Amino acid sequence: QVQLVESGGGLVQAGGSLRLSCTASGRTFKSYVMGWFRQAPGKEREFVSAISWGGRSTYYADSVKGRFTISGDNAKNTVYLQMNSLKPEDTAVYYCATPLYDSGNYDSPTSYDYWGQGTQVTVSP
Repeated sequence: QVQLVESGGGLVQAGGSLRLSCTASGRTFKSYVMGWFRQAPGKEREFVSAISWGGRSTYYADSVKGRFTISGDNAKNTVYLQMNSLKPEDTAVYYCATPLYDSGNYDSPTSYDYWGQGTQVTVSP
């Protein structure tokens, strides 16, 4: 059983930064994918970013490209999402997720099997 625990959310002013962390237990990351998604009130869960450990590749939604950076520490079983130049429209609950198998379809929530509980990010104008 894989458990994911996010941390690092909070309240920040527009233009500020936050770093989210997601630590996994129950499995190491050696050849898996970790993704970040977010969900704002009344909206569907949307893809933010993903990292493929095996291919050492990173992926970003257009809305966060150039502002957010995903990275990971395999030894700590932790993935990070550095969020800079935050905007009010980034306000959402942020979730990390990981799949059982690497489908190559990183931006779809249905590709992921395990989810964290979420951490709230609020960006004030």
